[in-house]
Amino acid sequence: MKYAIILAFWAGAASADAPLIEGATFANGRFDVTLSHPDTGWDHYADGWRVEDASGAVLGLRVLGHPHVTEQPFTRSLKTGGPLPAVVYIRSRCIVDGWSTGRFELVTR
Repeated sequence: MKYAIILAFWAGAASADAPLIEGATFANGRFDVTLSHPDTGWDHYADGWRVEDASGAVLGLRVLGHPHVTEQPFTRSLKTGGPLPAVVYIRSRCIVDGWSTGRFELVTR
């Protein structure tokens, strides 16, 4: 029984490393999103974020191609085209834990 408790705690701790969205803005068709994540190198780093509508449909995807071990927090941009809902949601991802369960709400107008 002790082992089950330890494993359950360890599994919960791993998902705690999801990239944190520190802030986001939208202006002139461009999203600027600031993330922080305990990147350790190529084995574990924040590797993207996406813009979703209320239903979870993906409106845009920003892939992050390398670790940001010494650059925390960091901001990256994504240019979009076409109309957007008045409210969108941003979800982050890392290569170990996948897409975060939480979303950051952002008003676009």
